[in-house]
Amino acid sequence: MRQTTSAMAGFDWHSKPTRRALFLAEIDRVVRWRHLCELIEPGYPNSGRGRSPVGLERMLRIYFLQQWFNLSDPEAEEVLYDSLAMRRFAGIDLGREPVPDETTIRKFRHLPERHELGSSLFEQVHAYLEQHWLTL
Repeated sequence: MRQTTSAMAGFDWHSKPTRRALFLAEIDRVVRWRHLCELIEPGYPNSGRGRSPVGLERMLRIYFLQQWFNLSDPEAEEVLYDSLAMRRFAGIDLGREPVPDETTIRKFRHLPERHELGSSLFEQVHAYLEQHWLTL
């Protein structure tokens, strides 16, 4: 596991977990992200040409954040810079890397649509939540 940088550590002495942070922590606990990544992996670009792609699991998490919080591509980029809870959920440490830009987020958002995987991804997440008696 990587060491946390000061960008992720947070130095707020008087903070408490928000409902959003608790929700995302619970989702992170019950969803099997590796399994969801396997559904998309065949259509996800490999390294080799141009820039290296952002990690698949990170982009998938951002995709779900967009759906759950009704975020456009530019809003998703901005909220990831603004919200520590969402950055933690997506696994982004601003001390090490930037947030994926809105174009990268948009291109990934179209990937499940292109391969007709959107509904199966959401059905799988719903099944994980049902197994733990959780609802969205």
